[in-house]
Amino acid sequence: MDKRIASADAAIAKLSDGATILMGGFGLCGIPENLIAAMVRKGVKNLTTISNNVGIDHWGLRLLLEARQVKKMISTYVGENKLFEQLVLSGELQVELNPQGTLSERLRAGGAGIPAFYTPTGYGTMVAEGKETREFDGRMYVMERGLRGDFAFIKAWRGDRWGNLIYRKTARNFNPMMATAADYVIAEVEELVEVGKLPPDQVHTPGIFVDAIFQGPKYEKRIERRTVRKP
Repeated sequence: MDKRIASADAAIAKLSDGATILMGGFGLCGIPENLIAAMVRKGVKNLTTISNNVGIDHWGLRLLLEARQVKKMISTYVGENKLFEQLVLSGELQVELNPQGTLSERLRAGGAGIPAFYTPTGYGTMVAEGKETREFDGRMYVMERGLRGDFAFIKAWRGDRWGNLIYRKTARNFNPMMATAADYVIAEVEELVEVGKLPPDQVHTPGIFVDAIFQGPKYEKRIERRTVRKP
C-alpha cells in the first residue's frame, strides 16, 4: 500500500517513447510541473499528450514542444501559444481540438468504461467531420469516443502514501477525471502526509486510482496573465 516514489525521475522510469499521457491542469493551475520537467530530462519522444492547454513560453507543456517531444496534442485551448501554431502549420505536430466540455466528458467516459456518447456540441461544424451523427427527439448529436491514456500525470495539494489526494480549489480542474482514465497514474503533491491525516470526506481522488505518489521539491505557481485594478 505504500505508493511513495523518491522523485519525479523515479516515477517516470516506465515511461517510453510513443506513450499517450493525460496531464492535469487548466492554464498553469494544477499542472504536474515536476513530472513535465522530468520528461524533458528523460528525453522521451513521439508522445501523444492530452491536456486542456499547451503551456506558455518556457513553462508547462510548452517545454515538451520546445524539445520536440510531442507528435500529437489533444486539447481545447491553444490560442496563445505561437510555437504550437508554428509546429502545426509546419506539419511537425498533429492537433485534435475538442470543445472544452466535450474533452471533459470524453475523459469521464474513459474513466467510467463508457466507449462513446452523443453530444449536440459541435454538430454542423468542423468538430463533427468524419464522425457519426444521430437525431434524438428532433435534435442532432455527434458521437464522441471516450478517452484513456497509458499514463496520467496528476497534480494535487495533499496526499498520503496510499495515494489518497486532495486538490486545492480550482487546481482540481481536470485532475480527478484523468486519475480514473489511465493505466498508470502518477500523482505529485505539495504536501505528503501520514495516513489518517486526510479527512476521509474531503478526499477527492481515492488512492485506488493512484499507482505512484511523490512530494514535489518546489512549486513556482506562476500567474499566466496578471491583471490588477488601476489605482
